[in-house]
Amino acid sequence: MSNPPVTAEVRPVPDLPLKTVLREWGRIGCIGFGGPPTHIKLLRELCVQRKGWLDGQEFEDAIAVCNLLPGPASTQLAIFCAWRLRGRLGALAGGAAFIVPGLIVILALSVLFLATSPPLWVIGAGAGAGAAVPAVAVNAGITLIGASWERRASTARWLLYLIAGTAAAATLGVWLVLVLLACGLIELGIRRAGSGGAEGPRSIVGAPVAAAGVIGGGVLAAVAWVAFKVGGLSYGGGFVIIPLMQADAVGHYHWMTNAQFLNAVALGQITPGPVVQTVAVVGYAAAGLGGGLLAAAVAFAPSFAFVLVGGPRFGQIRGDRRARAFLDGAGPAAIGAILGSAITLTRALAHPWQYAVLAAALVLLLALRRGVVLTLLAAAAAGVVIALAAGSIAP
Repeated sequence: MSNPPVTAEVRPVPDLPLKTVLREWGRIGCIGFGGPPTHIKLLRELCVQRKGWLDGQEFEDAIAVCNLLPGPASTQLAIFCAWRLRGRLGALAGGAAFIVPGLIVILALSVLFLATSPPLWVIGAGAGAGAAVPAVAVNAGITLIGASWERRASTARWLLYLIAGTAAAATLGVWLVLVLLACGLIELGIRRAGSGGAEGPRSIVGAPVAAAGVIGGGVLAAVAWVAFKVGGLSYGGGFVIIPLMQADAVGHYHWMTNAQFLNAVALGQITPGPVVQTVAVVGYAAAGLGGGLLAAAVAFAPSFAFVLVGGPRFGQIRGDRRARAFLDGAGPAAIGAILGSAITLTRALAHPWQYAVLAAALVLLLALRRGVVLTLLAAAAAGVVIALAAGSIAP
């Protein structure tokens, strides 16, 4: 028997004081280290377990729907919960309170780590943390494989999508998003051919594909386009955005060096709030503080739009076989893209000692099951020690 709809027959009840939304969602934004698993845990504790504002089934259904949408799922979940409790104003306030604390921290750190002549200890910390980033990518991909594998419709196709995503992330760069979309559409086409179903999920892929043709001139337009791809075209969220950003920020626009990009990814992992805020560092490198703020605004805009426009239909989306079919193709490809990003990130390492740090990070994450933040901080500390002991970070 199918699960009950999330909000198909339920309308948001705006009875929670707005100051409560700002306080509680802002608290999660300040202490939400560790990415989506931590954010979901904190939101569940607040909205279901402690306050009882939402029932457990509705919350779990909301997680499922957010995972069907492109962009950062935990951010969309935070916005959705605020929308259910305080309507559209609550969604805007809660989403902003969840995002802004980490955004302030990551932009402040960008000023330090992307400075023209940063102190030696900063260079060492960045090189050390950057060396661990490929290990974080591998860990992120592995953690997603289990759930995707369990809901696969075909083992052969699932493996082909995974391989396609891995190869595309390692070789195609900015064209990765087309591979993700293609895998989703192929799976959708196969399902339709087998069941005689209707046309595909335009609500999921139509707008992003149409928007792909809107590319303006100038650095701010380029920043906005990169940020839109991160927030509106990235199925799987989190680390799937890394190869997209690296190809644009380093290879195409030359806003950053590979070392600076590794720093940006590390900063996105060790700061609270959504991992997607890495794009703010890219925007800062391209056009200063204004570029960072623009990148963040554009990257998170689709998440707000999905909830504000589609919130009442979340239950229908979860039950839509077309949406699930598309995700069954795009999902494994996104996991492959995350794993493939580890290849490009490893190629960006510039110093022999960084490979030793990378190996240690793999042991910490995969064998010892240590957390991402702890691993990155340990790698950063190792980099500081090496830099200060050698007087530089030269090979």
